[in-house]
Amino acid sequence: MIKVEENVSLKPYNTFGIGVNAKYLCRVTSVDQLVDLLQSPVFKQEQHYILGSGSNVLFTGDFDGLIIKDELKGIETVQENDSQITVKVSAGENWHEFVMHSVLNDWGGVENLSLIPGTVGAAPMQNIGAYGIEIKNLIENVDAVELSTGILKTFSNEQCAFGYRESVFKKELAKKYFISSVTLSLSKKNHQLNTTYGAIQETLKEMKVTLPTIQTVSNAVINIRKSKLPDPIVIGNAGSFFKNPTIALEQYKELQKSNATIPGYPTDNQSIKVPAGWLIEQCGWKGKRINNVGVHPQQALVLVNYGNGNGDEILSLSKKIQADVLEKFHIVLTPEVNIL
Repeated sequence: MIKVEENVSLKPYNTFGIGVNAKYLCRVTSVDQLVDLLQSPVFKQEQHYILGSGSNVLFTGDFDGLIIKDELKGIETVQENDSQITVKVSAGENWHEFVMHSVLNDWGGVENLSLIPGTVGAAPMQNIGAYGIEIKNLIENVDAVELSTGILKTFSNEQCAFGYRESVFKKELAKKYFISSVTLSLSKKNHQLNTTYGAIQETLKEMKVTLPTIQTVSNAVINIRKSKLPDPIVIGNAGSFFKNPTIALEQYKELQKSNATIPGYPTDNQSIKVPAGWLIEQCGWKGKRINNVGVHPQQALVLVNYGNGNGDEILSLSKKIQADVLEKFHIVLTPEVNIL
């Protein structure tokens, strides 16, 4: 039995804390319930948007349609041996809580992805990553319901077509599927810890850790993220607003001539990834505030709502930043946040 609510405030359901309303909202707690919803008049007649924790979305006005709130829960062991465990995680589970569950059980692989906001269902959609790890390296498959037919399909890792903050669900199949669960393969022993990022090494040293474990790496990542990123409960934000741009090696070398300290990380022989936060900071935006919104003083990649800002204000700020970066560096910044 589906229940559709009308004229629902979305302020509690987006981490920017934007006070907008949805014409309709339905909380989905099972695949069967979703299939019923797909056959209902409200789904067939209204535009729709699938919402997890609202940590990667910017509402620029009321949503004149149906919000499908993903509240699928559950963690199930698919198979297990002495060295590996494969778990199927429902899409509505909180991502960080799943990471903490894994760390508690000494399952290795996701510890570098601690404290990333959002739901499990959003993880494969944008191929979340941090500190040298991307979720694509752990995913076995993704279950998703086709919105036009209600048919459940399993996508292999290859079929997900993962890229940098991208997947088939953000490209060819955008808005065509509802991700219902994600199956991941994690280690149970001989964990391959990734502590290559300088910030992790420095933090572990500060923690006086000489032999890192899943727990200590997770703790280090949490400490780093807390020091750099504002808590959405305190200051409205959606984490990194822009993707880190990838530019041609030739363009990077040209930029080095006038910007000797420009950081860059090779993605292949001919491409370099440049930190968007650095570019924004060089344009003088770090810590700048315009009325109710601004750029966080500790992390230029994070746009914030200081309490009474609306989506248009944040969008306007993002466009000003994009224009300045384009003018100064000839680099196009692309939003990572979904703008509605």
